[in-house]
Amino acid sequence: MACNASSCQSNCYRDEEQAREEAVDSSTNPVADDNNQNQNVCVKCKSNEPMSATGGDDGRFCADCFRSNLYGKFRLSVTSYAMISPTDNVLVAFSGGTSSRVALQFVHEMQNKSQKNFDASRDRSLPVFGVGVAFIDESSIVPVPSHEIDKAIQEIRLLVSNLAPPRKELHVVPIENICSSNSSDGRDRLKSLLDVVSDATGKEDLLLHLRMLSLQKIASENGYNRLVLGSCTSRIACHVISATVKGQGYSLPADMQYVDARWETPVVLPLRDCLAQELNILCQLDGLKTVELLKGSCAGINGLVSSFVTLLQEENPSRECTIVRTAGKLTPFHFNRIPENNDSNLLSATRRRQKRYNLKPNESISSESFCPICNSPLNKSDLLRLSNLGSCQTSSESFGAACCSSCRFQILPNDPSSMENFYTLLPQPLIARAKHSSYGNLSLLREQIQDCLVSDSEDES
Repeated sequence: MACNASSCQSNCYRDEEQAREEAVDSSTNPVADDNNQNQNVCVKCKSNEPMSATGGDDGRFCADCFRSNLYGKFRLSVTSYAMISPTDNVLVAFSGGTSSRVALQFVHEMQNKSQKNFDASRDRSLPVFGVGVAFIDESSIVPVPSHEIDKAIQEIRLLVSNLAPPRKELHVVPIENICSSNSSDGRDRLKSLLDVVSDATGKEDLLLHLRMLSLQKIASENGYNRLVLGSCTSRIACHVISATVKGQGYSLPADMQYVDARWETPVVLPLRDCLAQELNILCQLDGLKTVELLKGSCAGINGLVSSFVTLLQEENPSRECTIVRTAGKLTPFHFNRIPENNDSNLLSATRRRQKRYNLKPNESISSESFCPICNSPLNKSDLLRLSNLGSCQTSSESFGAACCSSCRFQILPNDPSSMENFYTLLPQPLIARAKHSSYGNLSLLREQIQDCLVSDSEDES
């Protein structure tokens, strides 16, 4: 016997009934229909189609609003932390990757806008800050064919020259120049120096420190007073975990702030609040050319941490932000701000930033107490260990004693003869920094034990 919808017990009409009920609900409930439509428009402009193909929070914005939002993060960091003033001369560290490419593009757009305002103003009271670009050539330690290196450098030159005026000078400097003024001798010294370090993590970290030293040298020799790095949230999140694993928890707050002025040329991180995924998307949208010639895989602790954070980010897109936000609660050091000078605009911007973000730096750390290799601030245990060592030491022993515990474990050789060889191969700026740090440590130690010292008058009596 044929069944009907009212008497059927086998549910053969159930799908048809549900479809009919959903159609009735959608026609009688316009709010639900509006919500479905709102999901298909940008949450900011409410008109354009969002980039749903990207997934995550990025899919809520259309292409124009996504770019505006990303540039807004950059601009907020620059203005809130007084990173760039009209009188500055800024050096952008360019590695060829997406992060440094976006940093260069945003700094260029900011400079271009300042130039237009300068040209349009009658009094021309505010000058336009200068911009330079630095590329550290690491081909001497990376097995890359020479023709590919020449091609990559040519692409970088073309990329920088194609940026609209004002003109930006490009500095292409081999990393071995930090070891010697002679390229051939510097290349041999650099290779020998890295060969002495047996630990894979220590080798990568030493190379990172030499890269920063090279950037500082370029900035100092060419009159730059700001160094812009493209470090983003994703990279800082990896550094937070790797630094903790390496025993660098004390100095961790120094490395992840927006401003780091312990260097001769202060370092600023305007992309600190941007994710690597966002920067990759922007490069694809705007067709920003990147050069990934010297990109290599990390080994040791750095590689493990990078894989671990990537896995966390895949499971939860907010993990990287959570890591950085949590570590951001650590108290910064006194050098994590732009040094004050006679610029009244800079002073007022710094005060506003400190008031707004309630920045209370740690003023108890001497600016002279730094590790000569990684430039990390030394903690009390490092200073106490240094004070307990005898004065009858060789130069290599004195250098090792001035280093932080992490560098002594990861980078410095254990064998005395290897340590002596390591010391002779070090760049002169590191040796000079160690001597300066030793004098500063002695001054700091003297201040700490001042109450226990006997004065000359008391000794005579």
